[in-house]
Amino acid sequence: MADVDPQETAQRARCRYVGLESRELPGDSKQSTAGYWVISFMGREYKVDPMRHTINVLDNNTTPRAADFMEQLCILAYLIKAQDMPPTNKLTGVGQLAGGEFFFRGIHEMPTDKIAEAFGKSPQQLCEAGEGLGGRRVQYGDGAIELHLLPRIPVTIIVWAADEEFPARASILFDQTAGDHIALDALQAAVNLVVKALIGKLADHKEK
Repeated sequence: MADVDPQETAQRARCRYVGLESRELPGDSKQSTAGYWVISFMGREYKVDPMRHTINVLDNNTTPRAADFMEQLCILAYLIKAQDMPPTNKLTGVGQLAGGEFFFRGIHEMPTDKIAEAFGKSPQQLCEAGEGLGGRRVQYGDGAIELHLLPRIPVTIIVWAADEEFPARASILFDQTAGDHIALDALQAAVNLVVKALIGKLADHKEK
C-alpha cells in the first residue's frame, strides 16, 4: 500500500494518518519520510506502516507487538476497499449482502452457534463481554451488543435465551453497506475474531 494516497485512504477508511515531516539532506534537497495510519479494530488501535510493511497493536501498557496474521488480513482488506459513504442504519444478514447468499455457506457460515452456546444461558453476559471490546448495548432479543469491527463496519450480535420450547439462538447482523467496505472472506475472518474475543472475555469473567 506504499503507493496509495495516504490522506484519501484515511478518509475512505475513517482512520487517522500520521504524516512525518521531511528531513533535510545536504544541499537544498529534502527526503520525505512516509507516515502511518492508526486504525481501530475491535476496540483496539493498530499502527499500519506501509513503508516498513508492519502492522502493530498499540497498547499503552505493553511494548507494541506485531498483529496476528488474521488481524493484518482484515485491516489491509478494509484499507484497500473501504468507501467514503455513510451507513444506511438498516440491519441485514450476510445473505443479503452482494454475493453473500452463496459465500456464507458450509464452512463459511457465520458462527452464530458458538455465540448461542456461549451466551444462551445468560444473554446479559454477551453485553458485558461486548462492552469490554468497546461496544454498546442495544435493545434486541434477550441481550444484544453493537460494536465496530472496523470504523465503517458495525456489527450487531443478538442472543435469545433458551426456554422450554426452543434452544438458544443468535444472529449476527450488519449495516447494508458492510460489503462495500471489505471483501466477504475478510468480513468472515473479522467476525470469527470478534466472536473468539467475546468468548475469551466470558472465560476471563468466569475465572475471577
